[in-house]
Amino acid sequence: MSGRIVYVGHATVLVELDGVRLLTDPVLGSWLGPLHRQGPAAAAAVAEGLDAVLISHLHRDHLDLRSLRRLAPAVPLVVPAGTKAFFARRGFDRVVELAPGRSHRIGAVTVTATPADHDIGRRRIAAEPVGYLVEGTRRIYFAGDTDLFARMAEVGGPPGLDLALLPVWGWGPTLGPGHMNPERAARAAALLAPRVAVPIHWGTFYPAGLARRRPRPLIGPPREFAARLRDLAPAVTVEILAPGSGLDLRGS
Repeated sequence: MSGRIVYVGHATVLVELDGVRLLTDPVLGSWLGPLHRQGPAAAAAVAEGLDAVLISHLHRDHLDLRSLRRLAPAVPLVVPAGTKAFFARRGFDRVVELAPGRSHRIGAVTVTATPADHDIGRRRIAAEPVGYLVEGTRRIYFAGDTDLFARMAEVGGPPGLDLALLPVWGWGPTLGPGHMNPERAARAAALLAPRVAVPIHWGTFYPAGLARRRPRPLIGPPREFAARLRDLAPAVTVEILAPGSGLDLRGS
């Protein structure tokens, strides 16, 4: 069984499974509006040889058009239902829409959209955010950006999850509604019961000038998540990956 992930940063994760390369919510540049990348730049190799990109929702820290245009034009985008026209107007014509519960085959793996609870605000496109379940010889759940939601425990279902990629913070010193903090992310992991949980959505983008004055959100959330999960679900292994580092799933 083959599998590997690279935590590129924020919600961007390279998933390699059964010969298929998927990239989630790619944000590959050094800045995003007033937010600056902390730590290493995204490696160019993560954007090469992709079989598909998974987009969870249309917030700018998950949908960065500049990053998408750095990818090969032939790479298909898997997006929430109702957003295909949005991407078509911006020149992306290889788009697959998925509503929660719907699936799409990519090589040797199946990608299924899952529910998410995340406020998209006042937007002309009333498309609900999603997460994704990637299934092959391993079962990997990418939560996108979400709070705890009803029936979250059913996402993994039988036979369970090998890996859950769970957001534990955001991009600033405070966290708004529709996100999970470390404690709520630990509760989510306890419900999902994966073999391995990897905290994401932390330590990557931060407002310029705040990193020195208020650094805790850049380093604290994954540690707090791990500590809380030890109490709630000690059988779940936590792997904290610094942005740019990877995890081989063969022995996980």
